[in-house]
Amino acid sequence: MSTLAREVMATEERLGILLAFQPVYTRNKTVAAYEALLNQENGDCSAALPELTSSIVLGTYADTFQNGRIETVPTLLRVSPATLLSPDITSLPQNQYILEIAVPRNPAPELVAQLRALAASGYKLALSGYAPERNDLEPLLDVFEVARLNLPQLGLPGIAEAARRLYFHKMTLLADGVDAIDQFYACADLGVSWFQGDFLVQSTPIKDKKIANNKVLLLELLSELHRPDTSPMALEQIAIKDAAFSFRILKVINSAAVGLNREVSSLSKAIGLLGTNELGRWANMLLMHGEPGKPEELMRNMLVRGRMCEILAELSGREDAMTAFIVGLLSRLDVLMDIAMRDLMRQVPLSFEVKQALLHRKGPLGELLTEVEHYESGRFDHLAWFVEPNLYEVAYRHSVIWARRAQQALEAR
Repeated sequence: MSTLAREVMATEERLGILLAFQPVYTRNKTVAAYEALLNQENGDCSAALPELTSSIVLGTYADTFQNGRIETVPTLLRVSPATLLSPDITSLPQNQYILEIAVPRNPAPELVAQLRALAASGYKLALSGYAPERNDLEPLLDVFEVARLNLPQLGLPGIAEAARRLYFHKMTLLADGVDAIDQFYACADLGVSWFQGDFLVQSTPIKDKKIANNKVLLLELLSELHRPDTSPMALEQIAIKDAAFSFRILKVINSAAVGLNREVSSLSKAIGLLGTNELGRWANMLLMHGEPGKPEELMRNMLVRGRMCEILAELSGREDAMTAFIVGLLSRLDVLMDIAMRDLMRQVPLSFEVKQALLHRKGPLGELLTEVEHYESGRFDHLAWFVEPNLYEVAYRHSVIWARRAQQALEAR
């Protein structure tokens, strides 16, 4: 068993729930908040309150790396009316959670009173699934700070009408189901400030676009890494062609994310200490890094996918965990570079098995990637369970922490 697998298996803090976190974006495409996705019945969080208030969750999932630093963002948490009325609801820290509720028609007086009491005590509340025809909500709108508007249900005319009706309530409008970039801009023009959906992870290939010149050296290095008879000297000869690249590699290698516990000033020594697998890992990450106009959350997602694929491969006894890492890492390379995945596969030196996984989600590597995609999207009922259930959240947690450190290392100057 590898060091990584032993570290994950030895994690004592195992939660009794599965949870994943989906980003909510601002107009600038930075992360405004995360939405917690739980495997609880009907999405209700009542049974998960002890875990959601634990330092494990709060200390891991509230932080994200963006704008060159670690930032703490709030968590949207969907709660049922019954849970909202529970005395345990106040165990949730009000500075971290935004409590989101779908208010039933003609809400009971005790629910209205509780909403007002929570808002008065400092809790931020979000109204789920607001629709303009809900006139019965008018007396309650002043307690909510966020209104979720479902774009597929309302359409752009409905979003416009909702924005008009809510304008004087000064709420943050969150458009959900925004799955295309033109929808994002249209909603922003209507006054929406927060956005959720797949609009930033949809591939929009630019015809005949090639991988940028500053990535060509990385492709040459990756090609050499795939040679069975490669050597540290051969790899160094490629790296030293670009002084800035060599410096970047040394900065990464000396970062906390690698953890060599020694200062390395020689590229050849660094390659020898790291080994070709680790060098390949960071070369792949540098291939993805620094694409203009792309949100940092996309990079974070690719890093989390890569690491979680690697961990699940290790825990399930698969032979090449590093290849699983590459599959997860590169799974959205087409989105990152605006080049069709099929065209990318002609330019990047990868094995047939990796290309099949990336293009068609086929083979053992494709199954592993699909498993991670299900988990991160909260489709827990689709999981094939390659390892015991309580290890999935541990693997996800380790991946989130590692990705944050890796982003810091890649941004090191």
